Amino acid sequence: MAGIADSDADVVALLMRQHGDIRNLFDEVEQTTGDERRVAFRRLVQLLAVHETAEEEVVRPFTRANVPGGEQVVEDRLNEEREAKELLSRLDGMDPDDPKFLPELLSLRLDVMAHARAEERYEFNHIRRQADQARLASMASAVKAAEAMAPTHPHPGTESAAKNLMLGPLAAVVDRTRDAVRKAMGKDG
Repeated sequence: MAGIADSDADVVALLMRQHGDIRNLFDEVEQTTGDERRVAFRRLVQLLAVHETAEEEVVRPFTRANVPGGEQVVEDRLNEEREAKELLSRLDGMDPDDPKFLPELLSLRLDVMAHARAEERYEFNHIRRQADQARLASMASAVKAAEAMAPTHPHPGTESAAKNLMLGPLAAVVDRTRDAVRKAMGKDG
């Protein structure tokens, strides 16, 4: 476990590990059925929602200010995120046993993985070059803090730090309440 804790002290390592977790959760959702699929999908939705919110609040402002061509890099990532959030929001309202679910999930997976590769190539490499170890660590702490307050469901149209900061705590409370109700009613395992 020390390896995970150590890598989580570096924002790029933390986000790269989460990209791996996201890939693994897609596998789990695809390979399960029924209640197992519902539970795995709920975890995937939550991880994607908090991961993207944290990136929008912490990583994008750094990229915009410190990476050459950062404004365009950020706009490209935000457009990708918006498209993925819209698809994720549609999936979030579907029954995982619906025959249309897996084809939609595959489309989302392709979009999310292309987005992750673009982040790793056009953003994360530059962040490593522009930030010293202390800054990488402080950004990792900020990502963890943002994730703690992030909504647990996709909210298309909130792909900016300002919108996330405004909506974040309220949406997080609403989302967590909805999650608790679903769980209490036996809809989420």
